[in-house]
Amino acid sequence: MRTRPLKVALLGCGVVGSEVARIMATHADDLAARIGAPLELAGVAVRRPSRVREGIDPALITTDATALVKRGDIDVVVEVIGGIEPARTLITTAFEHGASVVSANKALLAEDGATLFAAAEKHGKDLYYEAAVAGAIPLLRPLRESLAGDKVNRVLGIVNGTTNFILDRMDSSGAGYSEALDEATALGYAEADPTADVEGFDAAAKAAILAGIAFHTRVRLDDVHREGLTEVTAADIASARRMGCTVKLLAICERAADGKSVTARVHPAMIPLSHPLASVREAYNAVFVEAEAAGQLMFYGPGAGGPPTASAVVGDLVAVCRNRLGESTGPGESAYTRLPVNSMAEVVTRYHISLDVADKPGVLAQVATVFAEHDVSIDTVRQQGRLDSEGLGGEASLVVVTHRAPDAALSGTVEALRKLDTVRGVASIMRVEGE
Repeated sequence: MRTRPLKVALLGCGVVGSEVARIMATHADDLAARIGAPLELAGVAVRRPSRVREGIDPALITTDATALVKRGDIDVVVEVIGGIEPARTLITTAFEHGASVVSANKALLAEDGATLFAAAEKHGKDLYYEAAVAGAIPLLRPLRESLAGDKVNRVLGIVNGTTNFILDRMDSSGAGYSEALDEATALGYAEADPTADVEGFDAAAKAAILAGIAFHTRVRLDDVHREGLTEVTAADIASARRMGCTVKLLAICERAADGKSVTARVHPAMIPLSHPLASVREAYNAVFVEAEAAGQLMFYGPGAGGPPTASAVVGDLVAVCRNRLGESTGPGESAYTRLPVNSMAEVVTRYHISLDVADKPGVLAQVATVFAEHDVSIDTVRQQGRLDSEGLGGEASLVVVTHRAPDAALSGTVEALRKLDTVRGVASIMRVEGE
């Protein structure tokens, strides 16, 4: 074993960063044996230096992250501060000054991964980022390395634990969205401002990363169609249950049937209870991969939190340090296919549409005509009369489940339905996936 340690600079010492430092200290001997050299925490960049950080030498704390990454003796920079800037500049500066980088920054990788990959390649350094998607679940490296000889056609996943917890509670207890969100917040699964989770931004960033790796093409955050779950109601959950389905917020990355384009999207969807993803409960993550030769693969586990995310970070740290000792680098960006990313309008799937309609003869025929005019084939229809606010009849709920159709055709159908005098409102629209 080499006696000179490999020096590590840590950018950020919050929930994840402090856990990374703890693992490095607690398992120092094992890590050294696995790598072939000891690790040394050479500096920790933070915003609030006065804060007590248990187990970390105060002499290592600095507020000058730029000076830390510019040190010529740093072997690996671990970036867990998040956001676009200053993270992007710090990472590229680290490459320029001879360090490889391990990052958990999904937002930056989805927004401008191309800049980071180009800088890593230019300076002959590693950029590893397993922790950016699905926490401790070994996912990106199997996609990037184990399936490098295969053709991945589809990636379907639950990649946000907060939203899965909320939908699970709505399904298991009958709670409404607001009630389930309050419980998620109380348990620490949801942030004080849950927007990034519940509006799908977090999952969309992960979808961009997954699609880029799976299809060997560049997919940016702006390419990902995004819908959150704030409009999902208890009625949607109940309707899914009647269909033998459950509702999940899914990240879906697909190769087109002709192989010449891809799509990436995040939205709530109904999936059959028979699908493996339907049984993913609480705040867990799971990703279902469909490959040409390997077939169907599923990756499951805790997708967030300090220890799980730190586990992925340290796993990358070990790999990068091994490369460093061997004077080699791991696989970089693979974007040779340059496939175009289609818009949501071109996505073909099934739909569940709930309509509030007048309860009188001829309504179903009018609705069916609109679907036919837009080339959207109906699979099943369920109609149920109900009392209005004054306790009288005259209203009904009409639920239509379609066969597969382009999203653009469905959008045109819904727009035309809203113009019918007999349609009081479109209560909900949800896609049906995983069949």
